[in-house]
Amino acid sequence: MGHESYQRHEEVRGSSDRAFGFVFAGVFAIIGLLPLILGGRLRLWAVGLAIAFAAVALVMPQLLAPANRLWTRFGLLLHRVVSPLALGIMFFVAITPTGLLMRLFGKDPLRLRFERDRPSYWIDRVPPGPAPQSLKDQF
Repeated sequence: MGHESYQRHEEVRGSSDRAFGFVFAGVFAIIGLLPLILGGRLRLWAVGLAIAFAAVALVMPQLLAPANRLWTRFGLLLHRVVSPLALGIMFFVAITPTGLLMRLFGKDPLRLRFERDRPSYWIDRVPPGPAPQSLKDQF
């Protein structure tokens, strides 16, 4: 048995109910007021929701607990779907073609290619590093 457990049972704590309410109030305020700033009409439904979320967050934040838990679960679901999807797309769109092009053009930036006739894979430093005597008694 190894020293590390590969099972992940981390409990995820969401934000406080008050912070959840203020964040949603801010988001709905932006949705409601942004068209007004850009020359459009005020979105009253969004401003009303912003005021309602802010009021509940100030007066009785515990009323927002079910919505907060639901939002946290939705975030965890998105995490399980979007992270592997985004990383897979990035791998197959960026990393794989780059590797194939490097192989096609014979590039070996890590110098991993094996050469039988080479006496050593040691790379001499240019310019040379510090003198060995200067590295004694470092501590």
